[in-house]
Parts: sequence; structure tokens; C-alpha cells
Amino acid sequence: MKRKFLLLSIPILWMSGCDITDRVPENAITDLNYWGKVDDLRMYARNLYSQLPGPVGGSRYPDESKTDIVVEAVPSDYLLDAFTVPTDDNGWAYADWSPIRNCNYFLTHYQTVVGDEQEIKHYVGEVRFFRALLYFNKVKDFGDVPWYETDLQTSDQAELTKPRDPRLTVIANIKADLEYAITNMKKPSDVMSGQLHKDAALALLARVMLYEGTWQKYRNASPTVWQPLLESAAATAKRIMDGENGKTYEITKGTAPYTVSGYPLNYKAKFIQANKSNDPECILARIYSDETGVMHGLSRITSKGLSKDFVDQFLCTDGLPISISTSYMGDDSINSELENRDPRLRNILDCKYNPFILAGGTVSVNNPLLPTSVTEVETVTGYRSIKYREPDNIEPNKTAYDWYVFRYAEILLIYAEALAELGGEARCTQTVVDETINKLRERLDESSLTMARMSIASLQDDPMEQYNGQYRYGYDLSKLLYEIRRERTVELAFDGFRWDDICRWKAGALFNNPKSMCGIVINADVRARYAAAAGGTDPFASANLLSSTEQLAGVSATRDLLRAYSSGVEDRHVWNDRNYLRPLPKNQILLNPNLTQNCGWDGGSACP
Repeated sequence: MKRKFLLLSIPILWMSGCDITDRVPENAITDLNYWGKVDDLRMYARNLYSQLPGPVGGSRYPDESKTDIVVEAVPSDYLLDAFTVPTDDNGWAYADWSPIRNCNYFLTHYQTVVGDEQEIKHYVGEVRFFRALLYFNKVKDFGDVPWYETDLQTSDQAELTKPRDPRLTVIANIKADLEYAITNMKKPSDVMSGQLHKDAALALLARVMLYEGTWQKYRNASPTVWQPLLESAAATAKRIMDGENGKTYEITKGTAPYTVSGYPLNYKAKFIQANKSNDPECILARIYSDETGVMHGLSRITSKGLSKDFVDQFLCTDGLPISISTSYMGDDSINSELENRDPRLRNILDCKYNPFILAGGTVSVNNPLLPTSVTEVETVTGYRSIKYREPDNIEPNKTAYDWYVFRYAEILLIYAEALAELGGEARCTQTVVDETINKLRERLDESSLTMARMSIASLQDDPMEQYNGQYRYGYDLSKLLYEIRRERTVELAFDGFRWDDICRWKAGALFNNPKSMCGIVINADVRARYAAAAGGTDPFASANLLSSTEQLAGVSATRDLLRAYSSGVEDRHVWNDRNYLRPLPKNQILLNPNLTQNCGWDGGSACP
């Protein structure tokens, strides 16, 4: 059995200047006695693993609260256009740049190590991977950022006060770091579970290239800029699909330990399985273990409400959207909404087929969803997300299942999207769809359910592509791209991608749809059901409702949707294009006159 690469708290040296004439301390780690053997590199690199995205900590918390698919108890100032430029921090503070400096420190000191050259290059590859990851997050947050390859000192005033480098320059450097890692890191079979390897670097490179390629395309950059980026995304994803490094990944159904009323929770089971490294779909996992006490609390974070707009995106089992499918049973209740729908919906949503608490496969508690407040068992929309909820009740912060850092499903979606962006159906052919999107659909089949496969020739326009005469994304999309985006939205929900997708697609218009802040339909039956659970009191007596008229199953339907917040400014999102990038804190611009503010924020230019 392959050993696991557990993330531990490892004290390593954070060196300051030493006089080289000093005697080497006998009981301390310093530059004078480190940097000698390969194990020094391994220990240093391991300390950077906390930067991997995960359920807690890391450089990118998998939180979708600032998106159109989630509604939380307190509305986001960012999405109400009420966020003000901070004086400090906001991702640009000393602590935010320290991990990059730590990478550069390694890369300017490792050369004195003596040992196996390939081992040395592997750990250099690990550190360059982390520098690429950290800089990628900086680009996503701020756009242009200063690129550094040395560990700066306070005396390096010229470097500390230089202007930001263009984002494409930084992306090129990120690509170079990852290409080094791909060339020099070990294969998946040659490392411990949870340790970086060649395929992990390929996966990050594919992610970076897709992000930047679409970012540039939807900002009207020259095709000579975005096309090579998307070509690289597709080619890199294909290298993983082809098993270039000796490991073949698969989209697997998984084994559901819980089945309710004949409805297996196969999709949910993938995310709450303990050892994800054994999953053929896992490219890289962040490892947790109750034996070592390295655990998290994601399984108890359950109060996030799904938006009505998100729920409506799930297809019916015939492969058609609810706006035109005759299989759609309506949304007079959560139960009817689940009928004949993509089973991922019930695997994500708290419902009678996926209850909040189970004991030995039997429903022991299925609390009603009372959207009057938010606690562990309540939500403001009536749709509660429990994708990562372990049905067996566990203590807070004692969840030990692993986290997918890179999952094969993402790679297939990258491949399909990149090709569709490059050449539509000419590049993303039915063959490509069959080896990507339809692989995900195949996993959804159950003994009494077959999820329709995507057929390019049969794709139809979805009337819900528009709301009140406006395109959802702010612009028209081909039917193929629209469905690929839908598949990505559903498959990767709550995995930490949604905000990045909105930004790279320049799709802030998604927030203009009021359903992004609404929940369940409130009708007489729903009022009666909730009143019975609330001791006879109608919890919606003074609720803020949205009267929404849309085409559902080919028929115009009007229903009252629950707004998440009380009437007033907080019953709608107010999108501003400046939100695609975060503002630089005021004190940093004062400290460095060569820094300029991002567009739309205080002192910044107008956003195009």
C-alpha cells in the first residue's frame, strides 16, 4: 500500500541574515547547517503543502458564497457594490506575499545540496509548482502583479517599489515554472499518496491556460493572444487523458454507502469517501486522517443555501432543460423538482433522498428547512447544500475524508471547453463530447435511471438562457458552449471554481438575474407544510417574494419565489465590472507610488 503524504506542522528555518563567521549553532536550524542534503529540500517543500486548496486553510478556500449559485445569511457587500477599498491587507499584505518569498528563498539556496540529481530536481519542481500556484491566485485576484524570483530584503528598494508586471508576463512565468515541474517531478507511481507529481503539474497548467485564455478572449484580446493559451489548455488536458505519465484516470460511479428508498447517493459518496487517493478519478488529494489528528470541519458546514437559479440549471433525465422538457414535474415542492432530474441535484440537495442525518442507512432525523434564519439545520433559501455532509452525525472539526485538489472530471471539462472556444463543433466534435461530457453522464446511470447523453446535433436553445430579455451571461453563446458551461456548473459545484469561472467568462451579468438571490416556490401547499413543522405558524407570512414568470416545460408559468433577504437594497445583486479584480489596499499605493489601482476602484481608471 502506498504511504500517505500527510500535511504536518513542520518547523523549518525562516532565515535572517547571519554573519558567516559565526559558529554554527549546535541546536538550531540555520543557513549554516541546512542546505546540505536532499532531505533538507524535502522538509522545506513539505511545509509549502499548506498552500494547496482544501476544506480549510490553503491558498483558495473552496467557498462559493460570493457567487450566483449560493445564498448566505448575510449578503455580500462585494455583490451589492458596497465594498470599499481597504486600507490594509485584502490579499496584498506581507503575510500574503510570504509564501512566494519562501519559494524564492528555496530557489536561491538549494544549489549547495549534494545528492541524487533527479531527487533534487523533483523537489525544485515541487517548489516551482507552488510558486506557480501562488502567483496564479495573485493574478486571479489582482491582474497585473510584480513578479519576483529572489527572496527580497528590506534593502531591495528598487524591486520593492517597481510597477506591477503585466499579467501575461506573469502567466508566461507561471507556465515556465509548471513546465519545469512537469519535466522534472516524479511520476504518480513514484510518490506517496498526496505528494505532488507530473500529472498534478499538468492539471494546474491546464487550469491556468483555460483561465487566462478565456479571460483574454472575453476581454476582446487579439486571437494571437488567447488562441495559443487555449490550445495549450486542450493539449495539456489531453496529455493527462492519454496517460502520458503511466497512470490512466477514469470517471467512476463510486460505491454509495447510503441508499434511501432505492435512490443511491453515488455522486455524493465520491466526495465523502475517506481515502480519495484510491479513487481512479483522483489526480491529487489533500490527505486527512483521524489517526494523526489532521482533520477538518467541512462536513458540518451545511447552512449555505442554493439559489433558485442554480437549481433550475439541472437538466431533466431526457437531457433537456426544465424550460422545454415534458419530463419536468414542476417546482411546487422540492420533492416534485427532483423527479426526472439529473441525479446530481438530489446528491447535493438536502431532501428525502439525501437527508441531513442517517444512521446505518436509515433516516433518523430529517429536519424541515425553515428559511427564517440560518443555523446548522436551516437556510435562507429553503434549498440546503449538503454535498460534503457526512450523513452520520460527527463532532465539529473532526472530519477526516480527503479533499480533491485535482479531479479527472475537471480535466475532461477543460478539454471540451477549450476546444469549443477554439473552434466550436469543428473542434469540439461529438467524439470529443463522448470522451468528456458523456463520460460524466455515464456515471449518473442507476438501475432505474439513465441520464441522456449529450448529442451536439440534438441541442436546443434554452429559453432560460435569457431572463427579462437579457442574456444570462451578458452575451449570446452557441448552444454547445452554453451546455458545456452548464455541465461545468453542475459537476464542479462547491469545489471552489464558480467565482473564477464568472470572472474569466466576464459573466457578471449572471448576478442580474434575481433568481440568484431567491429560493423555493412559496405556494399554499408549501405554506401548509412549513406551518405544520413550525407549530401552526406560517413562516412566510411576511416573506419578501419575487413574482417570476418563465417558460417551464413549454408552458408559461408564474410563481412566487422566496427572496433570501428582506425588501430593500438587499433583495437584489448590484454587479459592477470592477469586481472582476480586487482593489489594491490604499496603504500599498502610498508606500509604492509606482503601483496603480485596478479599474473602477478609488483612483483607478474606468472599466472597459
